[in-house]
Amino acid sequence: MTAMKRLKAMEAAALFVDQFFSNCDGAVLAGSVVRGEETDTSDLDIVVFDKNINSSYRESFIEFGWPIEVFVHNLSSYKHFFDLDYKNAKPSMQRMIAEGLVVKDEGILDAIKEEAKAILEEGPERWTDETIRSKRYFITDVLDDFIGCQNRAEGLFIANTLANLLHEFVLRTNGRWIGTSKWIIRALKKYDEKFAADFVNAFDAFYQDSDKSRVIDLTDKVLEPYGGRLFEGFSLGKENRTDRSLDI
Repeated sequence: MTAMKRLKAMEAAALFVDQFFSNCDGAVLAGSVVRGEETDTSDLDIVVFDKNINSSYRESFIEFGWPIEVFVHNLSSYKHFFDLDYKNAKPSMQRMIAEGLVVKDEGILDAIKEEAKAILEEGPERWTDETIRSKRYFITDVLDDFIGCQNRAEGLFIANTLANLLHEFVLRTNGRWIGTSKWIIRALKKYDEKFAADFVNAFDAFYQDSDKSRVIDLTDKVLEPYGGRLFEGFSLGKENRTDRSLDI
């Protein structure tokens, strides 16, 4: 690591862009430092736009006392990542650009920021009834494994899977963006503070005391408005067939 005092985030970002991307068309500083949520291990997330590069890439640096992640795009390649994030319902690129603080702008950032904000405000694509039905089935399957599991080590990871599926189900059925890692609870809190607290408390009761009941109750509460648990009668990928008599 560079042996120097850590500069303020915006100062470090400006020096970094000037030194490593001086010919770029625009750059924004994003991430936890922008939201006021930085910790001792936070890095700087910098999105750079340069019309002269052929394709997008990311690169890691340690400069000016900071670990720095830089995401480099030309003036159209970022749209591919907008599309991917939209389909996955995890708008990390849109969020970085929309909330990012301008480090440098040669007149291109306003339009890109507005594009990102519009996608965030629209929300993800709505799930179809068929998708909801499939998700109910897979949640039921994992819940059954969770209920029947007698192995503590296995149970921990089944619970992890169930938590992720439940957070996705709740948010997607309500037209909200989902998350991964720390963004799971952030996304749930943005949707409903009380539900987020109930969600954490239910899984914490299992992790702390091996109490499954609150997770089971939470899962049933989430599924109930959509028909509850689903196993019997579920089919996936089966072609419609018509019985026909064979001519002999």
